[in-house]
Amino acid sequence: MKKIVSLLVLGVLILSSCKTEKKSEASAIEKELTILEKVAFAHGYENWKDVNEIRFTFNVDRDTTHFERSWTWKPKSNDIVAIGAQDTLSYNRGNMDSVALKTNGGFINDRYWLLAPFNLVWDKNNISYEHTTEVQAPISKQAMQKLTIVYGSEGGYTPGDAYDFYFGDDYLLKEWVFRKGNQAEASLTTTWEGYIDQKGLKLGAMHKNAEGNFKLYLSNIEVQTK
Repeated sequence: MKKIVSLLVLGVLILSSCKTEKKSEASAIEKELTILEKVAFAHGYENWKDVNEIRFTFNVDRDTTHFERSWTWKPKSNDIVAIGAQDTLSYNRGNMDSVALKTNGGFINDRYWLLAPFNLVWDKNNISYEHTTEVQAPISKQAMQKLTIVYGSEGGYTPGDAYDFYFGDDYLLKEWVFRKGNQAEASLTTTWEGYIDQKGLKLGAMHKNAEGNFKLYLSNIEVQTK
């Protein structure tokens, strides 16, 4: 009888030990995340690996003018279809001629507005960053965390540019500031709002400035997964 009791106690101790180890492993993984990864994962970055195709329309309303262009992107093959007001262009980012190269600059810009949180991980080897736990956000004036990233001086379409991301404890972006060439003054400041969930991707589809005369938004968003 004592032997049976001892075995039962040993079994409980082993199970308890396994649970403790799993919790410790999970905590260790969580602690290993950088602030860049925390923001990316808050927006569903872990689901990006399943995305086969993403479609969206990039829109800008400035005062009384409207501009838009649409994209279809297959990230696994890097095939792009660009649909503008006048024409449609298909190309692969691994083999671009001068026309495709120019068009791709627009794609990089528009994709950044849609997926900037993921770029924190994609571009981690070409940026420096600084994290501040509490500052006043520029539009709402609310207390938020701030993540400043500065791109390297070489490579890309806009080398040396800086971005200030503002977010709460959930790490979802609420506002941001673009500073061209890492200049001190803001080149553009907008909100991050109108979040939608597409296949586990949390996408901020609406961006407005404080004055109310500028609105940039992503519409017709479709995500296809495997």
